[in-house]
Amino acid sequence: MSLKKIGFLSFGHWSDAYGSHVRSASDSLLQAIDLAVAAEQLGADGAYFRVHHFARQHGSPFPLLAAIGTRTRTIEIGTAVIDMRYENPLYMVEDAGAADLIAGGRLQLGISRGSPEQVIDGWRHFGYAPAEGEDDAAMGRRHAEVLLNLLKGEGFAAPNPRPMFPNPPGLLRLEPHADGLRDRIWWGSGSNATARWAATLGMNLQSSTLKFDESGEPLHVQQRKQIEIYREAWKDAGHRRTPRVSVSRSIFPLVDDRDRTYFGHDHRDQDHVGFIDASTRAIFGRSYIGTPDVLVKALAADEAIAAADTLLVTVPNTLGVDYNAHIIESILKYIAPALGWR
Repeated sequence: MSLKKIGFLSFGHWSDAYGSHVRSASDSLLQAIDLAVAAEQLGADGAYFRVHHFARQHGSPFPLLAAIGTRTRTIEIGTAVIDMRYENPLYMVEDAGAADLIAGGRLQLGISRGSPEQVIDGWRHFGYAPAEGEDDAAMGRRHAEVLLNLLKGEGFAAPNPRPMFPNPPGLLRLEPHADGLRDRIWWGSGSNATARWAATLGMNLQSSTLKFDESGEPLHVQQRKQIEIYREAWKDAGHRRTPRVSVSRSIFPLVDDRDRTYFGHDHRDQDHVGFIDASTRAIFGRSYIGTPDVLVKALAADEAIAAADTLLVTVPNTLGVDYNAHIIESILKYIAPALGWR
């Protein structure tokens, strides 16, 4: 594959710590909108946001996505990812449909079963519990399957014979319906098995900077194999459209004194392995830090980037809009063309 799209991915952190440019939830949301506008002006293809509950980060994505939709015209607006263990799929269809219509059909929704949380079983506080025989991951996948079925836009609810307003004939669907959104749902996959499952259901694939360690190989090699498994399962499922695949990376070009001050002494240049729960061994991706010529060589050797069509670059949002726009501009100007972008 050739790299077709590059976007940024923000976790939306806020903190009143020394040096933070994002001191409050209001700062985080308003600066997210401003960064999306700046990224579009720079020529970036996507503005994506991570969703974490019970944390000083973005929690409820749809107001933010809709607001960005009103301030931009071309950039894709997405998530990576929404934790489906917390979601009511019916209400989510309405929120997503409204945000997508406001944005003119630019939503790209990454969903998943979620990651380690700030609280114990946080989804229980939202009123959800696994069914008999399920664990929380299976519950998240079940919510996702309900969402996918609802996004088809088919009627399923019997109308009231004496409604307040006139109904169209037949069973009713949720409104507003966003045509085409069903094909713009992505699954954030941490394993080969869930990548295969996502392909079978016709979802695009997001693979982040963290993956279950299933072979002991470097992250980019494991992700490349995961992408191959996904595409083979997609082909076997007989879907008609071409799927999209993204990978996420932390990339910091050193092009001026600010860059060298912030990241010039960062030595996270190797993957590392840890446990995301008591029994799940995971591999965490390295950061790419260096001068543009060094980064071009390193990223060209990244097998997962070569296999994907979309690259999501994580940004240190607490350093403020101007500096993050500078990082995005440096990547687009000095790095991306050498990777086949445009």
